[in-house]
Amino acid sequence: MAKKDKHVSETPATAWLKARGVAYTEHPYDYVEHGGTAESARQLGVPEHAVIKTLVMQDERAEPLIVLMHGDRQVSTKNLAREIGVKSVEPCKPDVAQRHSGFLVGGTSPFGTKKAMRVFVEAGVLELPRICINGGRRGYLVGIAPQVLVAELGAVPVRCALVA
Repeated sequence: MAKKDKHVSETPATAWLKARGVAYTEHPYDYVEHGGTAESARQLGVPEHAVIKTLVMQDERAEPLIVLMHGDRQVSTKNLAREIGVKSVEPCKPDVAQRHSGFLVGGTSPFGTKKAMRVFVEAGVLELPRICINGGRRGYLVGIAPQVLVAELGAVPVRCALVA
């Protein structure tokens, strides 16, 4: 993976990982507005399927939740709602997502969020040998074992990916 020599200062996400003794690798890249996981995957030379996006959503009671999804897939909110036993799920507006997570959109990490939220992970993510996920800042991913999501975050596996 490219740019291993560049170190990024600690974020709430990396502090959270360190406090739990979670091993991770740092993968900074040049953030591109609206570039998404396709851009970070391209710059880092990793499959977009292994770049995991952190999506802040809410149910019909406006209770926030996090969905961790493959970069090259979309979330079926209908399937997600059915799987987690709520009437509906929708993405939070950017300012609401930022208020819940404490992170800027484009730099949202599931680790070290401002507010504790339920976390759901697309089951296929857990089958990957290693993933890259946001480290709490735009242009910064961390590489971790996907099992960390369940072991440390309590992420619940779901099947809600829409295949492009």
